[in-house]
Amino acid sequence: MATLNRTQQEPAAPAEAVGPLVRGLSVLRTITDADGRSTLSALVRATGLARSTVDRITTTLVRMGYLRLDGHTAVLAPPLMELGNAYLDAIALPGPLGTLAEELARELDESVSLAVPDGDGIRFVHQTTRRRAMSLTFRIGDLLPAERTAQGAVFAAHWDRTTWAHWHARWNADPDGRDFHPVPPDTAGTAAATFEGRATVAARQGWAVDDQLIEPGLIALALPVRGPADDVLCAVSVVSHTSRHSAESLRDLVLPRAREAVAAMEGRLRTAGPAGPETAHGLADWTAASKQESGAEFIESLARGLTVITAFGAGRAELTVSEVAAATGLARATARRALITLVHLGYAEARERAFTLTPRVLGLGYAPLSRTTLAEIATPHLAALVGRVHDSASLAVLDGEVIEYTARVATGRVMSVDIRIGTRLPAYATAMGRVLLAGLPVSERAVRLTAAGVRPLTPRTVTEPSDLAAIVEQVAQDGHALVDEELEEGLRSLSVPVRDIDGRVVAAVNVAMHSSRRTVAECLADVLPELRTAASGIETDLHITGRFTRIPAA
Repeated sequence: MATLNRTQQEPAAPAEAVGPLVRGLSVLRTITDADGRSTLSALVRATGLARSTVDRITTTLVRMGYLRLDGHTAVLAPPLMELGNAYLDAIALPGPLGTLAEELARELDESVSLAVPDGDGIRFVHQTTRRRAMSLTFRIGDLLPAERTAQGAVFAAHWDRTTWAHWHARWNADPDGRDFHPVPPDTAGTAAATFEGRATVAARQGWAVDDQLIEPGLIALALPVRGPADDVLCAVSVVSHTSRHSAESLRDLVLPRAREAVAAMEGRLRTAGPAGPETAHGLADWTAASKQESGAEFIESLARGLTVITAFGAGRAELTVSEVAAATGLARATARRALITLVHLGYAEARERAFTLTPRVLGLGYAPLSRTTLAEIATPHLAALVGRVHDSASLAVLDGEVIEYTARVATGRVMSVDIRIGTRLPAYATAMGRVLLAGLPVSERAVRLTAAGVRPLTPRTVTEPSDLAAIVEQVAQDGHALVDEELEEGLRSLSVPVRDIDGRVVAAVNVAMHSSRRTVAECLADVLPELRTAASGIETDLHITGRFTRIPAA
């Protein structure tokens, strides 16, 4: 079943469709198309909904953690990515194939992508980008017109008449492709005019080239990846720039190695056993409690409809109505109406008695959120922490023997700790530094401390290597560090680690204050629990955003 693009007229909603879910998804799509931020007034204009309706929808999505409000601006929040993660987990492609794509990118020193067909477009599900001044900037979840991409020609080689009809209808309605936000419009119409011929060639040769159809200078080669049933599941593409290759030289360099990579991917798909079903989230009780707490401002049917998406995942690619109801804790009738709505809007497909998610789920905020940095994830949690403890809070990462501040929220006190983003301080004399050192293997801690050139910064600075090693080991056991006037006289700081999805310490958060503000005992009793709460919130968001993306530190 082809997914409709926005330029095509959607059929009338079925009588059983959940209206609040339809309107809520419209709001999420609109904010996504605005690159993750939109004023409430702009949402009213773009969706045609009443302001009171937009207010109730955003209130509900904020309560779910999917949005946050910055004054009168709605901003997509990291937990929203759990919807796209459910789809990516369910298709079981980025996980097993992603490492092979990364190997290919390293060997060729070019960017490599995985994309899946989405109606008459293509949508990225994995990216391995090389660090260059000119490199691939598309994001996981971005939707591109098929006629402008090498992957699109590969997929179109297998289109049926219905999909070609959808493509012609979309092209006639939007010949320049202006509805596809990630790419510039094709005012010349070259890509569309030659598309059917390129699809025919791709069917014959088994690969396709995009020679600057997306934009000048960008070239790509794509090959199909087939599943155990010999159906095309996705396409792998290698992307370069005309400053490095012509379309011909890219083909000559890439095609043999790319074919080997595709063979390895297909082999992995054949031998991979079925994933065990994850424990699904029973959120019906949570939505009911939220409704009771928030009253009329919380739209329970919208929240319950979105929880249906989270019922899918690894080992749960196809679910019946009864299975969705059991996974979410919803009544069967409620689950059925939500699924009917998702099918109507193109976010799910019905296959006999079972339902599956479609790539369109990635259009719910995944692309803008996939470029979220750790600092951006941390800042709202730091702000909430400062509001609770009334002292400045920061996040830092380890860079060699020093820490670098990458996020910070200052308190409004007359006398407060004045440190700015980008500040670099010696790890051995700071609470965050000791937490970050404690996250390293013991041998590596010793190397970092030896290379640091330890010297006293105040009369209280610990400089004896054996003492520092013992302190860092104790920090590793305690899960926190407190540094009292070792970096600067009068400065007291308390820190805890932030761990990624694999349990590695990737950052530290702290609260810093003048020593007159609290005793050491009061810091441990009053501030440490709040600090751990903030770190836990950062980790939760980091684990969601980092499930299929790489999160930069700053």
